[in-house]
Amino acid sequence: MSLGGSDRRIGGPRFLARNSRGPQNRWSVLPAETMKTTRQSTDVVPASRPHPDFQGRTKIRNVKGSKTMPNDKALREHVLSLLKGGNAHADFDTVFKDFPVKLRGKRPTGAEHSPWEVLEHLRIAQWDILEFSRDPKHKSPDFPSGYWPRTPAPPEESAWDKSIESFRSDLEAMCKLVSDESTDLFARIPHGDGQTVLREALLAADHNAYHLGEAVLLRRILGAWK
Repeated sequence: MSLGGSDRRIGGPRFLARNSRGPQNRWSVLPAETMKTTRQSTDVVPASRPHPDFQGRTKIRNVKGSKTMPNDKALREHVLSLLKGGNAHADFDTVFKDFPVKLRGKRPTGAEHSPWEVLEHLRIAQWDILEFSRDPKHKSPDFPSGYWPRTPAPPEESAWDKSIESFRSDLEAMCKLVSDESTDLFARIPHGDGQTVLREALLAADHNAYHLGEAVLLRRILGAWK
């Protein structure tokens, strides 16, 4: 696993590419027939949608007459398990538990990011995916600068704890969205380009898993992993 990087392949080349049809970036879904040319001609990036200037929240509900899978409950349980982690890799709480304060802003030799930068990137990206999934007026941060903190170290010690709690809160919200039976996992998100709540949840789980592995590696190199 590479340390750092600019995350230009979040979600994988089969799923994402910069959307050039408008000023706002998206976690865009590409038709299968465009995949070959896109890999060569377009940067694959996590484009999404940003800061809410919006008071309420929109819940994606079943469309009347829509079909439901007979194993819908099992699918939701599997997705929730992926989001919470702990099956094939350490979960979020385990990775960041008792992280030494003096190491939070350290960039090991050869690493592009510090533990603080990885933590904040996890928080921001997950928040972005969650808000896109439920808020039609959500606007994403600028890519890539808006998905990373400005400094390698937290501006103050409390910022670390605040980021941890925000990540947990957004993860819980995503889990509630998935577990809510009124949420149609397969319906296209009205303000998207073909994305579904199922796809966004899997994207969040995939992205989290990648950077949790990066955080574990950073802890090992810094001598803070048991």
